[in-house]
Amino acid sequence: MSEQKSISTAAWGQILLLGLIWGCSFLSISIALREIGPFTAVLHRTFWAMLLLWAVALAMGLKVPRDRATWGRFLVMGVLNNVLPFCLLTWGQTHIESGLVSIFNASTAAFGVLIAALVFADEKLTVRKAAGVGFGIFGVATAMGLGTLKELDLRSLAQLACIGAAFCYGCAGSWARARLSHLQPQVAAAGMLTMSTLVMIPLVWMIEGPVTLALAPATWLAIGYYSLIATSGAFLLYYSILAKAGSGNLMLVTLLVAPVAILLGAVVLGETLYPRQYAGFVIIACGLAILDGRILRLLKPRRRDTV
Repeated sequence: MSEQKSISTAAWGQILLLGLIWGCSFLSISIALREIGPFTAVLHRTFWAMLLLWAVALAMGLKVPRDRATWGRFLVMGVLNNVLPFCLLTWGQTHIESGLVSIFNASTAAFGVLIAALVFADEKLTVRKAAGVGFGIFGVATAMGLGTLKELDLRSLAQLACIGAAFCYGCAGSWARARLSHLQPQVAAAGMLTMSTLVMIPLVWMIEGPVTLALAPATWLAIGYYSLIATSGAFLLYYSILAKAGSGNLMLVTLLVAPVAILLGAVVLGETLYPRQYAGFVIIACGLAILDGRILRLLKPRRRDTV
């Protein structure tokens, strides 16, 4: 994991904004799912976000890759970072509360650290990282409950789907570092979303039928939010924060998303979560704090200089 930079006031503001944007995305997806199917919702997400990011990339004068190898990498990245996790999370949200989906999503960083340790020689699993990953996995198990695996109903499968999505995000992070780090982030994201859209079109057609644009205004507002703002817009904001604050500080965003989603789910959607699910989030948050290392450094006694 990269060394952390200090966080400026502007970066703090962007971190809070990104946490709010991503936290609100779970509510907007819930609204869209009232009228359209989960796979159609994902297709809207990748398609409109793709158009906006290509417009940004072309306006910046960035070149479009033309070799097959790069587009093959975009395909793998699109499946790992968009198709699989978006479909799993969105389908899961049709059977469990949006706040609970956000809690499972918060475990992404723990999976990312674990997978990176298995793939990259410079990402070894230190004692601190292992402890953080352990807390994250224990938090997920706590939020699910011990009885979940005994009764594999739709609710149980939805929870497992959300955990699978977090695992996919972890895999995508390592793939992006290994295969796409040489590209401009705007181009990499636009290419990834292009291939994701091409995968989603036949998938949606086979599962949910032809896509209609005759949707209610509330549905279009929800789609516009989670595709243009919470996907393409959030991506551009993400890389702005990365340049200012570093990858280590970006982990703070993960701690902000779930509380926003839980609050909106309770106030707007009338969702209620079990105490064990809140406890699971607290444990996951502790794991993320350990991975971040900031609190541990503050608690560590400083050496006094001897005269």
